[in-house]
Amino acid sequence: MAPRTPPPSRPVGTVTRGTTNPNRLRRMDRWIAAVHGPALRRAEAPVAVDLGYGAAPWTAVELLARLRAEAPHVRVVGIEIEPARVTGARPYEREGLVFRHGGFEVPLDGGERPALIRAANVLRQYDEEQVTEVWGRLCARLAPDGILVEGTCDEIGRRHVWVALGPEGARTVTFATRLGSLDRPSDLAERLPKALIHRNVPGEPVHAFLRDFDRAWAAAAPYASLGARQRWIRTARSLAADWPLTDGPRRWRQGELTVRWDALRPAGTA
Repeated sequence: MAPRTPPPSRPVGTVTRGTTNPNRLRRMDRWIAAVHGPALRRAEAPVAVDLGYGAAPWTAVELLARLRAEAPHVRVVGIEIEPARVTGARPYEREGLVFRHGGFEVPLDGGERPALIRAANVLRQYDEEQVTEVWGRLCARLAPDGILVEGTCDEIGRRHVWVALGPEGARTVTFATRLGSLDRPSDLAERLPKALIHRNVPGEPVHAFLRDFDRAWAAAAPYASLGARQRWIRTARSLAADWPLTDGPRRWRQGELTVRWDALRPAGTA
């Protein structure tokens, strides 16, 4: 009697709500293309993963277009744990874009290691205690110079906060917003990724950072007459005196601000 073929392993993770909208992840995509585009261009055959793209494939389609503007040979694989969503996305496949059923194990053909894994609005439903394990699993799948970008945004992408990680772990946290919609920087607190959102309390670094962010924004109020962009740039310059920002005016003009992860790392964590 011939041996039975073992059933395929079950994807790791749970089904998300699947909420998605066109252009929802444009701020994250723009940052990835600008900051990590050079690394993608240097890679021989880079693969980018849109992990948990949701009920519709718009974010994966857009990711391909935005990355190819910087790295024409990049390929995108959309991965979803809900089989019906994969079936629904298949008609959108094209050269450089495919969809696969899977989860945090990130199944790629031939055991490929991705140059990029983007996981937006995926970990919101998980417990904070699960984040480190998921991060470790995803980072272990990266190519040696790959990155994981994990974060959260609102439904139409006006406010977004994400963590960038390499194979060694977390590196930076980026705050990005449509400046015209912002009352004060701490409005972004509701979009903190799961690793930080419950830590926005006195005594935690992220709480102190957002407090100082608001103070710098208030002090920069005279620059509002020149526009929200100039006020944000002035705020960032002031904040940089006390916090390790990793970017500069070129990114600040886009309504972004990036700080080293070590400065916001939750108290009591390694």
